[in-house]
Amino acid sequence: MPGLLLGDEAPNFEAETTQGRIRFHDFLGDSWGILFSHPRDFTPVCTTELGRAAKLAPEFRKRNVKMIALSIDSVQDHLSWSKDINAYNGEQPKEELPFPIIADANRELAVKLGMLDPDEQDKDGMPLTARVVFIFGPDKKLKLSILYPATTGRNFDEILRVVDSLQLTAYKKVATPVDWKPGDSVMVAPTLPDEEAKKLFPKGVFTKDLPSGKKYLRYTPQPE
Repeated sequence: MPGLLLGDEAPNFEAETTQGRIRFHDFLGDSWGILFSHPRDFTPVCTTELGRAAKLAPEFRKRNVKMIALSIDSVQDHLSWSKDINAYNGEQPKEELPFPIIADANRELAVKLGMLDPDEQDKDGMPLTARVVFIFGPDKKLKLSILYPATTGRNFDEILRVVDSLQLTAYKKVATPVDWKPGDSVMVAPTLPDEEAKKLFPKGVFTKDLPSGKKYLRYTPQPE
């Protein structure tokens, strides 16, 4: 079945983009990566999304995250659309964004990655690309996927937040609780014994008392 599951390695596809031809693994290098798809160029929701993604590009760059978009139109269409996106952001209407956009006019890559939305079709009855977010780690494996229908715009501040969580939990034995934001307390991984937790987290481990008497809600200040 087409599509990617968590833990799958990103396919090393080649594609034409607004910044030239790429091979995906070479593009990622040793960085984290975000691939986000869009139904079509010159559409309202997509324009607002890419505008916000462009505004947040410096924040993703700080986190060593490479961004790349995908839409089912040509490179020339992407370049022309980029002018609109920059104008939407109140900037000079230039043919350049802080990240490349993949041209997938024949939908081959969208099909391979399981990105099509069967409920949203173009004037020819062809399915449009859904709003997919794939986040890959430096090992090229899929760490997170989010799938939105074509009619619902994404929250790129939330995508930035989950990047912070993924990067923290990849290197520390913690999990991030509901509505966590950087700087908030985190939860000690359930598999970590109490004695080891005390050594790993010198700022302290705090347990919430529960009616069950089980001590599984263990918090600690976010480790550095």
